[in-house]
Amino acid sequence: MSRIIDTVNSPADLRKLKLVDLPVLAKEIRQEMLSTVSKTGGHLSSSLGAVELAIAIHYSFDTPRDRVLWDVGHQAYAHKILTGRAKYFSTLRQLGGLSGFPNKDEAGEYDIFTCGHSSTSISTGLGLVMASDLDKDGRKVIAVIGDAALAGGMAFEALNHVGHSKKRMIVILNDNELSITKSVGALSRYLNRIITNPAYNKIRSDVERVLMRIPRFGFRAYRAARKLEEGLKNLLIPGMLFEELGFRYFGPIDGHNTAQMITVFKNLVALDEPILIHVITKKGKGYKFSEERPSEFHSTGPFDIETGVPVKKAAKETFTEAFGDKIFELGKQNEKIAGVTAAMIDGTGFDKFAKNFPRRFYDVGISEEHAVGLSAGLARGGYRPVVAIYSTFLQRAYDQIIHDVCLQELPVVFCLDRAGLVGEDGPTHHGVFDIAYTRHIPNLIVMAPKDPDELKVMLAYAVQQNKPVAMRFPRGALPTLTNDASLIYAKHGLETEPVKTGKSEIIKEGKDLAIIAIGSMVSTAVEVSAILLKKRVDATVVNARFVTPIDGQMLEKICASCKRIVTIEEGVLEGGFGSAVLEFIEAENIKGIRVKRFGLPDRFIEHGKRDELFKKYNLTPDAICDVIMREVMV
Repeated sequence: MSRIIDTVNSPADLRKLKLVDLPVLAKEIRQEMLSTVSKTGGHLSSSLGAVELAIAIHYSFDTPRDRVLWDVGHQAYAHKILTGRAKYFSTLRQLGGLSGFPNKDEAGEYDIFTCGHSSTSISTGLGLVMASDLDKDGRKVIAVIGDAALAGGMAFEALNHVGHSKKRMIVILNDNELSITKSVGALSRYLNRIITNPAYNKIRSDVERVLMRIPRFGFRAYRAARKLEEGLKNLLIPGMLFEELGFRYFGPIDGHNTAQMITVFKNLVALDEPILIHVITKKGKGYKFSEERPSEFHSTGPFDIETGVPVKKAAKETFTEAFGDKIFELGKQNEKIAGVTAAMIDGTGFDKFAKNFPRRFYDVGISEEHAVGLSAGLARGGYRPVVAIYSTFLQRAYDQIIHDVCLQELPVVFCLDRAGLVGEDGPTHHGVFDIAYTRHIPNLIVMAPKDPDELKVMLAYAVQQNKPVAMRFPRGALPTLTNDASLIYAKHGLETEPVKTGKSEIIKEGKDLAIIAIGSMVSTAVEVSAILLKKRVDATVVNARFVTPIDGQMLEKICASCKRIVTIEEGVLEGGFGSAVLEFIEAENIKGIRVKRFGLPDRFIEHGKRDELFKKYNLTPDAICDVIMREVMV
């Protein structure tokens, strides 16, 4: 039996369909999503909830001439399917396949921006509107933003500017958590049928012109009429905030009623002013388990469609789990420890702490800048805030780290989860820049644990310091060591050494070269040393522990003994840990040292499984060993 989805290769094809076909198409799109995401993993709940919305947008507007911006973009799977990518959808999030987010290099005419961070769409959309005005090309711009992303500071800055500029722009608020209103009743639908009707808007404009022509009392009469209208809308419609910001507000409307949305969108096309349309959707719509547990399927790995159960779960303790257990333990011991995150309670492992110490835990929503500023206030007030935010998202609070925390020398602990390559989420989510953007900040200690056990020791150390501390750690658990690498660890001893500021850990002594690794790459360094031993190369292996302050005594000792240094890090080389080693050698005027740095290149890394990306960028033990033998040991 033929499917409607197979006939839709572009929005132009979609617009040829009858309205009665659209609910069937929505069902087929959901089936396609489930079939793919159950195998590849991905952002399922948000995308399931936005299927009808994506259909209505592309059916109502002249895309790609009219431009659609999906804020964050993790709800855009239906958009991808409707814009010519259905045939490739099974490659979602795979190396060389479709991105899990809008991607300008994948479909530039439909994906205007590569995105993956929240609260940006209204700003970039307004820029497009202004460019269109300058060109006088008449293109429309539609920004789709979720209720959580709307809380971000950048979104409100943009709303303020749009309202001030009075530019024609459509903002669609996709409210899937009922955070603004629960009213999706008949009265609301009736009001929207009235106020989105072209006849209503023509009458409104005519009344304004007539009132303004009345001598002496025209403006007063017009103002009184507007106040009456606003008063009624304030009583009946929960959108006066947006009206006061300069938008015409319409909603809330049912985000799963395609025909209703199409009617509203088409009725509003001719309005020459900022418009905000409030739609209510259900996160996880159409799949029982994601409707019941939307947070679990927000970003999911592969799962069994029939049961909703994950296909596999890591048997070893992850870094995030280690953080969650240790911060809970420390929270019991010290009532001055407070937890702060930005809409990532479960993702950062803060759930146990939040449940047991609710008065000392603060989830600020998608507002990273505020999270850091809030933490500065908590620290000044005598508390020890621990801020857990993914590395890629903490980039958004760079100024607050410098100005509000480090300049003030406040004891805030930054825990940067997902530092390094995150895998299938791709360039917007890889946490590869944090070493470079933290290590040059005065007053900030920057460190990285080699394994989950060391993370626990470092976290206990961090909350005892009277200055800012940043600790980075990767997604998931450490890979299983080979037998040879395990023997090296066994000789070193399994007990984690106490942490001392700026002091590294020697895991293995050797005479031919030194391999200095930071964080997640220490286990890789041990594997490299095991392979080199078979090639009769005896390497010292150092767990650097600290990016800053760097262990100068250790470096001086190594430079005096073996003259060859290799550094390994899971981050960009430019400005990274290896650069810090080179800077130390230059500053101390140490001559005759050969340094080879291993890390990631100066480019945005594509999506793919972590092991695939390590292989592609020559960060596997075998690849590193080959380069050492070819370039260092000559």
